Amino acid sequence: MIDKIILHCSATREGQDIDIETIREWHIKDRGWRDVGYHYVVKLDGTVQAGRPVGKPGAHCKGENHNIGVCYIGGVDTDMQPKDTRTDEQKDALLGLFKEIKVKYPDIKVYGHRDFAKKACPSFDAKAEYEDL
Repeated sequence: MIDKIILHCSATREGQDIDIETIREWHIKDRGWRDVGYHYVVKLDGTVQAGRPVGKPGAHCKGENHNIGVCYIGGVDTDMQPKDTRTDEQKDALLGLFKEIKVKYPDIKVYGHRDFAKKACPSFDAKAEYEDL
């Protein structure tokens, strides 16, 4: 049962403009996965790119891969330290995407990867930020 959106960051430097194809390449070549691990990726300009089909298990959060994995580009500063680097366009796009997903899954809640692993990802408290969604 899909009941969570797990938000991730790409852990790329603030302002570094990559897209889902770059992440797909990392996941396939570096990790040996079949595809990109996320269901959606949100670029710096707010463009939402589709990854794995929702309903097909992702590869984004141990024990939660049946849920929806969303990744925003960024998440670290120039020294590779965790930082909420979301652009205004990304914030708007994430909120819109979450609302769209909520139409199909009304009881779904948003969490950060850090709620399930000892990581800073997504570099802010997503659970608190989106709890009223």
